[in-house]
Amino acid sequence: MNENKMGVQPISKLLISMSLPIMLSMLVQAFYNIIDSMFVAKLSEDALTAVSLVFPIQNLMIAFAAGTGVGMNALLSRHLGEKKEEDANITAKNGVLLSLVNFVLFAILGIFFSELFMKSQTSNPDILRMGKEYMMVVTIFSFGIFVEICFERLLQSTGRTIYTMYTQGVGAILNIIFDPLLIFGIGPFPKMGVTGAAVATVFGQIVAMLLGIYFNHFKNPEINLSIRNGFKPDKATILTIYKVGLPAIVMQSVGSVMVFGMNKILMAFSSTAAAVLGVYFKLQSFVFMPIFGLNNGMIPIIAYNYGAKKKKRITSTIKISVLLAAGIMVIGLIFFQFGSSIALRGLFSASDHMVEIGVPALRIISISFLFAGFNIIVTAVFQALGNGIYSLIISIVRQLVFLLPLAYIFSKAFGLHYVWWAFPLAEVVAIILCALMLKHIYKTMIKPL
Repeated sequence: MNENKMGVQPISKLLISMSLPIMLSMLVQAFYNIIDSMFVAKLSEDALTAVSLVFPIQNLMIAFAAGTGVGMNALLSRHLGEKKEEDANITAKNGVLLSLVNFVLFAILGIFFSELFMKSQTSNPDILRMGKEYMMVVTIFSFGIFVEICFERLLQSTGRTIYTMYTQGVGAILNIIFDPLLIFGIGPFPKMGVTGAAVATVFGQIVAMLLGIYFNHFKNPEINLSIRNGFKPDKATILTIYKVGLPAIVMQSVGSVMVFGMNKILMAFSSTAAAVLGVYFKLQSFVFMPIFGLNNGMIPIIAYNYGAKKKKRITSTIKISVLLAAGIMVIGLIFFQFGSSIALRGLFSASDHMVEIGVPALRIISISFLFAGFNIIVTAVFQALGNGIYSLIISIVRQLVFLLPLAYIFSKAFGLHYVWWAFPLAEVVAIILCALMLKHIYKTMIKPL
């Protein structure tokens, strides 16, 4: 009777109740990403390009934060399913320590390597200056995003996802409010340009972090983070966290490498082409963020029921998640096919040249949505079951073995228009790999339960 709801509640109701708050909060985050770029685009196309070139570093920070969170979340949920409360507390404390270590690493990166990173992509002095300033702010003050994500994962691991909606939502709303104030210097606020966008971002993250700490202390009794018992590194726990978390980190870091490489390919044509890619990633977050929210709700359910040896609940969770993801992707595909021009002109003040490049680019890339929903859910299943290496293999093959080389070959052989076809072609390869690996995981791990 005292079992956590993840072991007894009907799957469809449970999945929606755990995922919906995260999906809504991530939609708010996607919205503020759009707002951020909208205001930056009003400064100049160079400003939009500068922020787009820093995107791989921001994505890398999220990779480290979310990857560590995935490993911590899967292990913690499994301990709760096995009724090992003390082991769950040790896992939570080590997750917090790892988040602070990640922050220090990126702060050092921002202080010493921001200029070098920007010079590796552009020689335009304005883009270089704005990108360096933006990158330094978001890395030096990145403790907000690292600790925020850690404490949100702790709430998710016990099924209290409603509170993550509050943390992410409040942080995003504050970002939206302060963006125009700090970018354009409205009222008593200084005019900071692109740097103002970075300050607004980290301010929202820090407030979200404080809310996450508050909710865990007062609303999450299944986890005890009392300082009196100490926050000591536990080697076995850290290794287990990163058994799942490290492949997740590398997997998302591969995305940063891919974006960096794509920016290099596109900058050879024009800075406008790189800005189009940046716009794509802002717009596609409206489609992908809800699915990532679905993942975050799904992972603890699968991990918990694997620990509790409930096979039927695992398979039902996977099937329902795939169907929901596919539905979201179809909606996204329709929007990209018919609304690209409106989005570029209305949201990003795009020039005629940018629209000429951007509309066909967004339409071609969005074809990959037909396959991506299944791929995202399946790679999260691997992570939940402690097989993050499978997710890593798929990510590397999709983005580095196929996408980047295809984009480079197409850029040299056929021109800019054909570069975008690398995205859907790579996704086709990924769906084949996902299906084969899922079949193997079912036979070896789920079926014998």
